[in-house]
Order: sequence, then structure tokens, then C-alpha cells
Amino acid sequence: MSDIPQTDTTPKGDLHHINTPLFIVTGGFILLFCLVALFDLELLSSMVDASFAFSAKYFGLYWQVLLLATFLIGLVLVVLPGGKALMGGLTTPEFPVFQWGAMIMCTLLAGGGVFWAAGEPMAHFLYSPPYFGGEGATAADVNPALAQSFMHWGFLAWAILGALTTVMLMHYHYEKGLPMAPRTLLYPLFGDRAIKGPIGLIADASCIIAVVAGTVGPIGFLGLQVGYGLQELFGIPDVFATQAVVILGLVAIYTISAATGLSKGIQILSRFNVILAGILLAFMLIAGPTLFILKGFAGGMGTYLSDFFGMAMFRGEAGWFGEPGWLSWWTVFFWGWFLGYGPLMAMFIARISRGRSIRSIVIMLSIVAPIVTAFWFTIVGGTGINAELTNPGTVSTAFEGFNLPAALLAITQSLPMGFIVSVLFLILTTVFVATTGDSMTYVISVAMSNEDRPALPVRLFWGIAMGVMALILIYTGSGGIGKLQSFIVVTAVPVSLVLLPSLWDALRITLAKGREQG
Repeated sequence: MSDIPQTDTTPKGDLHHINTPLFIVTGGFILLFCLVALFDLELLSSMVDASFAFSAKYFGLYWQVLLLATFLIGLVLVVLPGGKALMGGLTTPEFPVFQWGAMIMCTLLAGGGVFWAAGEPMAHFLYSPPYFGGEGATAADVNPALAQSFMHWGFLAWAILGALTTVMLMHYHYEKGLPMAPRTLLYPLFGDRAIKGPIGLIADASCIIAVVAGTVGPIGFLGLQVGYGLQELFGIPDVFATQAVVILGLVAIYTISAATGLSKGIQILSRFNVILAGILLAFMLIAGPTLFILKGFAGGMGTYLSDFFGMAMFRGEAGWFGEPGWLSWWTVFFWGWFLGYGPLMAMFIARISRGRSIRSIVIMLSIVAPIVTAFWFTIVGGTGINAELTNPGTVSTAFEGFNLPAALLAITQSLPMGFIVSVLFLILTTVFVATTGDSMTYVISVAMSNEDRPALPVRLFWGIAMGVMALILIYTGSGGIGKLQSFIVVTAVPVSLVLLPSLWDALRITLAKGREQG
């Protein structure tokens, strides 16, 4: 749907548009990862663990600075005169505000927001984060626990998904005719060498592999989590066959959604998801501990804002370049996960944000979405914390061993009509992951095809390939999916370098827009 004239006369959606070297590199790497997991999981584990430790130690501080700078520079774009500039070559938005916001909200939250919303506040409540150094499991630990969760899923996490990179991609693609691909983010540094040559190939391949890892992980975990839920609620055996049926059903949903495109499947699925989430949240807010939730949101947000810079740059025992410890498994892990999604998520947001201003894009991503996410975490996680304070062991016993699905079910079953609420949350989680699956299948295909409307076989291939990869890894046991989750942090290393030019180029573009309007 690009307005840029095509230099290639091949019809849009034709397989001739496929970037064959990129397809071979990314497909070959993913196949190799699965084969090693199948035949020697110990070898894969040792390689991933060593790479994870290296990435967390030497890149953790850089990622903390990168995310903080991205958020702050995004706020600068909002107040600049050029922030009013409309992007994407349209004078009116392609999608209404609700549908646009729904498609954006279903990206980051879908990556695991349902189970993490239940488990992370509880983890920080029971074991106070080093920054706060609380006793743990006391009323005084409520606000710090929520604040730490807001830090990991709030302003910084959302901003890195496209506050700056979306501006760059919309400018270079819709106005300059450059590809809608990660390589375009390196154009300010390398010029045409980034668009044609090995630099661009490496950039695109790294970003696609990172997104595949970041999406296959939740797909595989969904199979494990829903399998657990079906056993607890219906007595259905939690075996590989059950998990496989769940994953195959999920793959069918998101592949069909991605195949029908942005204006049909992806939009419809996202809208359904947001409506169901809204209904469940409203029920939990009314039927649950309403006053505790509202006080928790206000108190947690107050702590988050007052300690924002301290938490964002906390290094603790790691110092500048020490062993990160707690940071590795919390902040650095999340930053790596979200960084990995950054370039391709920006492609998706750029595609659905045509006709919107720089200011509205940054506000939606960096302010509105994080506040909604924080409220979501307060309702789900706060309900669990209240249950634990009222009756110790209600959630913590199920949560023992960091069992995220057990924590969610313990929370939902503590509510009125707990069985129905639990079933609806399993449905919501499935659709949430499906919304990530369809949007990422779409943008992987766009990056692979160098066009806005990739060929249907390409979309089908990537949708099915991610499902098959998830099946292979859960066949090896939860260890295979666990190693993929750790591998996400490793893939974030090259991706974080691709994101670096956005720190100055998005500002340059916005200033130039301001001069044009002046």
C-alpha cells in the first residue's frame, strides 16, 4: 500500500519480491537452532548460557542508557513544532483511534503480559527488589513491587518499540522510497551501503531472528501454560499432545489473521482482544479489592515516578561492568526482549500509523500505552497481592518455583465466579499471543519481501514455521523454550546497535519538519 512508485514491474504480492539471501540466512539459522535443541540440548544450553552472561554483563548498561535516552528524546519530539507533522503520505489516519490503539496495545502486552501481570508483582512483593531492599511480603512492599513491574513494562519498554524508529521508517519509506525494513534504520550512518549490501543483510537477519525468538517463546509457553490450566480446570492431562493441540490451534488463528491482512484479521483480532480484556479488568476491579487496587495504582505510580531515574539506571552489585546478578534475570532480560522486537515492531506501527502526527505516535506509544499497561498490572497483580496479604499462601503456594500460570489461576479462582473468570483468562491469553503472532508474521514477511503487501505464501510460511519451531522446542521439554527465552537477550545485542541511529536521526527529521512548516 505504499505510495512510493515501484521501480520493479513485478506485481505486488509476487514471490519474485522475496529477498532470497535473507530467507536462507534466517531460515537456516532457525533450523539449526531447532536441530541442536533436538539432538543435544545440553550443548545448546551451555552455548546460550555463556552468550547470555556475556550479553548481560557487557551490554546491560548500554541498554539501560539506550532505553532511557529513547524515552526522553521521544518526549522532546512531542513539544517540538515539527511534532505536528503528519506522516505516511496521508492527510487523514487510515485507522480510527480505537482500532489503531488496539493494534498497538496488543503487541507488547501479548508477549506475556497476562502471566507476567500476575506473576511479576507477586515476585517483587514476596522478594523485594535490591533497589528497594524491603523485607518482603509486607504491606510496605506493595508500592515498590508494583513500581518495579511498571519499570519493566512501562514508559521505557514501550518507547523502544517505536517512539523514534517509527518516525525514521515513515520518513524514509513513505517520503524517500527506501525499504520498509530494519536496514533502513542504518541509512543515516551508512547511506546506500546499508540498503544494498552485507550491512543491510546482517541488520535484517538479526532483527528477524530476534523477533522469531521473541515470538516463538510466548507461543511455546502458551502451550505449556494452557496445558497446565486445562489440567487444573478440566482434568485434561497436561501432556505433549494437549500442548501441541493448543499450539496448532493458535497457529491456525494467527496465520489466518496475518493472511487476511491489516484491515481484516489483524484489526478484528486486536479489537476483540481489547474488548475482552476490558470486560475482564472491569469485572476484577468491581468484584475484586477495588479500593486496594486504586490505592495500589496511585501508590505504585507515585513510587515509579519518584524513583524513575534511580530504577532505570540501577546497577546494584553489578557496578558499571560487574556480574549483573538480579539485573540479568529481570531488567536486562526484559530490555533484551523488548529491544529484539524494536525494529520490526516499529515497522508494524509505521504501517498502521499513516496519516498520524509524530506527536500522536509518540504520545500513544510512550505515555498512553504504558499507563494502560500499569493499570492492567495493578488490577491483575494487585488482586493477587491483596489475596496474599489477607490470607498468606493463597497465591504464593501456587507460585512456588516461579510458576506463572499457577499464580494466575490462583488469583482468578480467588474471585467470584472464579472458574468462569479463569477460563476467560486462558482464552484472553491465547488471543493475546495470537495478536503478536499475526502482527509479527506480517512484518517478518514485509521485511523478507521488500514490499508492504507480501505474498500470501510468505506469510503462511512464517506463521507455520514459528508454530513448528515452538512444537519442536516443547517436545524437548520446557528447557528448550527456556533456552530460547534466554537466547532472546543474545539476539538483542546486534539489534540494539541497529537502533542506535534513531537517537539523533528522529530528532533531525522532526526539526526538519518544523522548518518546513515554519
